[in-house]
Formats: sequence, structure tokens, C-alpha cells
Amino acid sequence: MASFIVRRLLQTLVVIFLVTLLTFMLLQLVPGDPAITMLGGQGTPEQIIALRQQLWLDKPVVVQYWHWLTNALHGDLGQSIWFSNTPVTEVIFSRLPYTLYLSGIALILSPIIGIFLGAFGAIRRGKFIDPFISLFANIGVAMPVFWLGALGIYFLAFKAHLLAIQGFTWPTVDLVKSIKQTVMPVICLAVPAVAVIARQTRSSVLEVIRQDYVRTAMAKGLRERRVVWRHVLKNAMIPVVTLLGLEVRVLFGGAVLVETVFNINGMGRLMVSSCFAKDFPVLQGAVLIIALGISIANLLVDISYGWLDPRIKYE
Repeated sequence: MASFIVRRLLQTLVVIFLVTLLTFMLLQLVPGDPAITMLGGQGTPEQIIALRQQLWLDKPVVVQYWHWLTNALHGDLGQSIWFSNTPVTEVIFSRLPYTLYLSGIALILSPIIGIFLGAFGAIRRGKFIDPFISLFANIGVAMPVFWLGALGIYFLAFKAHLLAIQGFTWPTVDLVKSIKQTVMPVICLAVPAVAVIARQTRSSVLEVIRQDYVRTAMAKGLRERRVVWRHVLKNAMIPVVTLLGLEVRVLFGGAVLVETVFNINGMGRLMVSSCFAKDFPVLQGAVLIIALGISIANLLVDISYGWLDPRIKYE
């Protein structure tokens, strides 16, 4: 197990390096000059040249990336261009809690609801409820997040006056207001994940439930609920757990749209505003943090395989 974790950590470092390198190269293709943007388009040629030298923008791209990488290894992600030379780490960690809070709730709810719906649909295959679960799963997968957010704002905020349209409040500040502002963003983040997990769970449970050992357990007179929970679900969970690792990436991607729609100052909205402002240090730092989070989630998924199926060996 230890050697497997070390190998996976080394692979993670390589992946993070390639992601940050590719992102850095792609950002160079964005039109416009960050130095001119930072000066508000009113700087003199001398000021622009001096600022470009200060930001290492006058150096080759490889040199710029090496300078950023060596500083990042020491915990220095540079200074924000748009936020008045504020350290990038300070800008990111002031926004990260909002995204982690919303995504965390969605990540907790989506497997619980998705696994329940998928398993229930598989056990009741062909019965009255199964087509409705499949229909919900197909709609949830196909519906864009921003469209779901727009529908929620129209029906739940404008028409029903039940929930807030925008903003974010911590529960410790105002619990009722926090719930009203949190419900719709969490729904928008969770629905696609619930739909995907429900479809995968249904498929996996149907495959496992046809196995001989399940039929034998049923023939011995064990209760259906016990057979499902003790034998079927655990053996059907490996594809679902793999999907959960991928859903972390999807949640971060969905946060960009959700936070923009609901005007929440999280990481997603920060990346959008930084892109428009050509604030490359903030974008690069945000990509690094997200890549670290996704890599850690994938490592935990790989480790969980051995617990779910003892036949899996890590040597």
C-alpha cells in the first residue's frame, strides 16, 4: 500500500506540472497586455516597459514559467494584477471557502441521493417508479447548469418568493438567509452529479444482482434489504466510487457557472473575472489549487478500491 501511494503521489506531481505548464502556455495566447491592463490603459511607454520587466513579461515564456514554478514551490504564487498587487494566495484563500462550502454540500448530498435512487430503481426495475428515476437521470445529465439556475431563479425566487436570487451568507451570521441563498446553488451543483451517479448505480446494481451469490442469498431466505445492503451495493460501488472522483472535477467546473449566475464571490467567479481582467497570476494559482484538490480526490478513490474489493492488490 505504501509503495502504491508513493507512486500515485509521484504521478500526481507529474500531472500537476503538466496542467500548470499547459495552462501557462495557453494564457500566453490571450490577446492583450497585462501591464497595460494593470495601468488602466493610461501608462506611458516607459511605465509599461518598467512594469513588464517587473512582472517578467519581457522574458521568454519558458523563463517566465520557470520563475513562476520556483516561486510556487516556496509558496509564492506572485502578485495579483487586478487586485492592486495583493498576493495571489491571499486573493485565492479569501474566495476558496465559499466554493468549498457549496461544492462540499453538493458532494455529500449527490452520492447519498444518487446511490439511493439508482439502487431503488434497479431493485424496482420495470415497476411504476423506475421510469421516473430514469427520466430524472436523463434530464439531469442533459440540462445545462446555467439553465437550471435560471429556472430556479424564475420559479423559486421571482414567482414563489421562497429563495434569494443572489449573494452568500455564512450560517453563523444569519442561518435563515444562508439557507435561502444556498439552496439553489447547491441544487444546481448537485442535480447533474445525482443524475450521473443514479444512472451508474442502477446499471451496476442490475449487473451485480444477477450474480449467482445474490440468488443464493435470496434462496436462503435472507431479507431483500439485507442482501442489497450487505452483498449487492458494496460490490456495485467500484464504478460509482470512480465516478465520485470525476465528480469533484465536475463540481469545480460547475462552480464557475453557478457562482456567476448567483453572484457568489467564490473561486469560479474569481477565475471568470481574472480571465476578463487578464490577471494571469490569479488564474495560474487557481488552476494549481484546483489541480491539487482533484488529484487528492483521485488518490483517495484509488485507495478506497482495496476496501471495497479485497481482491484488488496494490503491489
